[in-house]
Amino acid sequence: MTVSGFAQILVVLLVPALLALPLGRFIARIANGERTLLSPILAPVERGLFAACGIRAGASMGWRGYVSALMVFSVMHFILLYAVLRGQYYLPMNPLHFPGMSPRLAFNTAISFLTNTNWQAYAGETTLSPFSQMLGLTSHNFLSAAAGIAAAFAVSRAFRKGSGANGLGNAWVDITRITLHLLIPISIVLTAILIALGVPDTLSASTTVTTLEGVKQVIALGPVAFQEAIKNLGTNGGGFFNANAAHPFENPGVLSDLIENWTLLLIPFAMPVAFGVIAERVRDGIALLVTMVVLLGLFAVLLYAAEAAGNPLLHALGVVGGNMEGKEVRFGVALSSVFAAATTGTSTGAVIAAHDSLMPLGGLVALFLMQLGEVVPGGVGSGLYGIVVFAIMAVFVAGLMVGRTPEYLGKKIGAREVKLAMLAVLILPLCILGGAAYSLCTASGLGSLANAGPHGLSEMLYAWTSATANNGSAFAGLSADTPLLDYGLAIAMLLGRFAFLVPVLAIAGSLAAKPSVPPGQGTFPTDGALFVGLLAGVILILGGLQFLPALSLGPLAEHVSMLAGHSY
Repeated sequence: MTVSGFAQILVVLLVPALLALPLGRFIARIANGERTLLSPILAPVERGLFAACGIRAGASMGWRGYVSALMVFSVMHFILLYAVLRGQYYLPMNPLHFPGMSPRLAFNTAISFLTNTNWQAYAGETTLSPFSQMLGLTSHNFLSAAAGIAAAFAVSRAFRKGSGANGLGNAWVDITRITLHLLIPISIVLTAILIALGVPDTLSASTTVTTLEGVKQVIALGPVAFQEAIKNLGTNGGGFFNANAAHPFENPGVLSDLIENWTLLLIPFAMPVAFGVIAERVRDGIALLVTMVVLLGLFAVLLYAAEAAGNPLLHALGVVGGNMEGKEVRFGVALSSVFAAATTGTSTGAVIAAHDSLMPLGGLVALFLMQLGEVVPGGVGSGLYGIVVFAIMAVFVAGLMVGRTPEYLGKKIGAREVKLAMLAVLILPLCILGGAAYSLCTASGLGSLANAGPHGLSEMLYAWTSATANNGSAFAGLSADTPLLDYGLAIAMLLGRFAFLVPVLAIAGSLAAKPSVPPGQGTFPTDGALFVGLLAGVILILGGLQFLPALSLGPLAEHVSMLAGHSY
């Protein structure tokens, strides 16, 4: 561990944390229907879309209406993408004549992209045409991200004074405005920057070059820069190439790596600020942001420490230094570590290093960040409404301590809200632990593992964790394109997205119908250091302890075995 390494981690986290303040206020303007910089151009486009689709922009929804709209949107999303993937051979812009995906792989991939998971059990450059990559996957990166942010808008509005039972907003309007005013403009700017840094963006599927040895080599190309921009901005994570952001065409150097790392943290850090502005409690929103930044920084340092310590088995052979297995030399240990923490702390799933090659404790950190529910800072939208659920449980715990009815942002937290919060939180261990346990009891599941012992357990545990948490990264030793994992992980993605989202929106509907209570002498303050500490403790204890036995048998056991001279 070096001063330079710590400085790199600080730069990666500090820049998006500072940009979160102005961007969060801008996002709040979008949520409130206010004018933005692009309104003179985009307002007529909005009105045209609303008129064509029969959407009444001023009509607000209750929580059931909002959930129904998101469900209908997701079903349409799935059908369209599944059709593109299955019928790829017959669609245009397929110069290499790739066949359509198998039914089960198309099902898994379509579910993956509609849930913002972007789990990829295939190599993009040898499986998908430019049409499928651009009009199939990339367009859905915008839509799934917009849906997550829209749900966060609904939750934020529940805490406004006088919001009312039907005061959660209009899902169709939110998705449209988020896409037009936020995601598309920033993605265009990022695409231009990435192209300038050497990321290709072309409709050509490949080019043929002559190597230094005089051999002809076909190199895959395509609309990489635009997909790279939205995959990070929307915390999607699906790479154009199988190597994802470790591929030089996706991430040519250190500057592009910094920009991509900042990009994937930008909106998740901004959402708590937007939440505070929408709810008219800015200080409380900043308290959520501080919690996210502090916890993510702590885990990034822990992961860096594990990787910088290196492998004692190699040290014994005279190979001294940090763990560089599976890492790009152009990035090094520190940048690889903070990117791994950021991509698993959000729901991005993009990688610049092989997570399967992380040291056991480094892999544990990546696993734990996802198992917390990805709320530090989480995905676009989902991280905000996830941490609000933990905030509700934190004030409930505080209320038990002092014998008062808990409140959060002026809303009384009753038994209904706490039950719904626990229902949302418990979906993670149900899918992760249940799915991994079942897979390891089947011949198909065991046959997917490339490693034995505790590392094999970690591979399977990582897959179910990544799917349920809508992350999409993987321990690459796992062969995921099997009937068990294609269908099983797809179901886990659906439950991780919607079995969590529906109770959260039910909480929002319940709180929106309640009157705002002015703070009194016994009100627990939720905008200071004490609440930040309590919230962090609830996230770590309630969100993480349920996975401790599995982590003990996986990465912790592997670490102990490594110290004893054994590897897997």
